[in-house]
Amino acid sequence: MSVNSMQYDVAAIIEGYSQGYFLMADENNTLGWYGSCDRTLIPLDDRFRYPKSLRRVLNQQRFSTAINRDFKAVVDGCANRDTTWISPQLKDIYYSLNQTGWAYSFETWQGDQLAGGILGIVINGAFIGESMFFHIPEGSKVAMVKLVERLRARQFVFFDAQMMNPHLERFGAYYISDREYQALLHKALQSNCSFI
Repeated sequence: MSVNSMQYDVAAIIEGYSQGYFLMADENNTLGWYGSCDRTLIPLDDRFRYPKSLRRVLNQQRFSTAINRDFKAVVDGCANRDTTWISPQLKDIYYSLNQTGWAYSFETWQGDQLAGGILGIVINGAFIGESMFFHIPEGSKVAMVKLVERLRARQFVFFDAQMMNPHLERFGAYYISDREYQALLHKALQSNCSFI
């Protein structure tokens, strides 16, 4: 389905995510739907882990957390890199999804300074992580730990990270097949979870 013709058709966008697809822009800023044979999940059970050095940071309580305190700044932070798949059009889509209660920013703050954040789409019991960033070292890592705690407490079915990278591996991220993903997605869509 064409993204350009449905830029603000929130229902069609959510339907795409509900089928297991996700949006990305290519190097020409052309937006398209993508799928994956292997999906990466952040565990919401005892497989989730993080370094002892991060435990010390958490114990120091240097960061506070917030949801949607500055959604636009989180989107901008996620897109601000040498090579990004978050095009201006995709930013607009995220803003529309946020305004209609589908997209959220889970943020860490140090005083009045945005330290880091995770951008995600929430559909019932599924948290689909789109991207993350930090301005202050450890900001995004603390966001990850606190977000997992929140998803556990609210009984989310899964935390989809889409694609593996070394940073996510340190938290225990793991691959599942598309077949396994579709089964979890079906379960998540039947769940009645609230993110906020």
